[in-house]
Amino acid sequence: MRLESPRNPRIKAWSELKSHRGRDEQGLFLVEGTREVARALAAGLTPSAWLVWPERAGAEEMKLLEAAPIFELSEAAMRKVSYRQNPPPLIGVFERPARRLKDLPSRPRRVLVAVEIEKPGNLGAMLRSADASGTGAVLVVGKAVDLENPNVIRASTGTVFSLPIAVADHNEARAWLRKRGIQIAAATPAAKKLYWEADLSAPTALVVGAEDRGLPADWLEAADLQLAIPMNGVADSLNAAVSAALFLYEALRQQSD
Repeated sequence: MRLESPRNPRIKAWSELKSHRGRDEQGLFLVEGTREVARALAAGLTPSAWLVWPERAGAEEMKLLEAAPIFELSEAAMRKVSYRQNPPPLIGVFERPARRLKDLPSRPRRVLVAVEIEKPGNLGAMLRSADASGTGAVLVVGKAVDLENPNVIRASTGTVFSLPIAVADHNEARAWLRKRGIQIAAATPAAKKLYWEADLSAPTALVVGAEDRGLPADWLEAADLQLAIPMNGVADSLNAAVSAALFLYEALRQQSD
């Protein structure tokens, strides 16, 4: 098979999927790496093409290649397409999945609400914690980074594909939670109650905002609980992903008793 060169128009189109605009325009996105590709397939996502670096691909990669055309790329072409400094031997081109509220479980016991998280590494790490703690659903709300961002996929280790996730605006997300009787617990450093002092045994949505801005006022007003994480040093905030993990595992602890 002839190797695809960097000058091929297909390479240009695939490389544009590294940008939000390219993903929106083409309705496709890239999944880089064997583990992440395997998790995308296990979640039922549909591949439209496989991009293989034949000099580096082994049996583990080749056994994943099915149901889509295979393109062998030169090293230069793979470097042009890949978001990573050191490209993997396999990149999958996938159709973007729907992320709809109506597809979520009817009344999950634990919900992570990620509000306007614009750092892809943070969002990916939050998803990883949600997966590890057995969180029933995730709502990505407002002007957040898109879930098919390469760094979200990488930081989540591919758990972005297996979690029940919906993208919604602020009002839609709150209405969905209220309709299901899920209490809203908002993380804010201004709260007087610490997160382990609250009763999180009922179905609960743990709402975390961006670390530089915190949660918008409408989320704080809608919250049944406002909860803080103790800060005993000179720092005035925690990483959003760390905050989410603390809240999710405290809810898991209480709901497991």
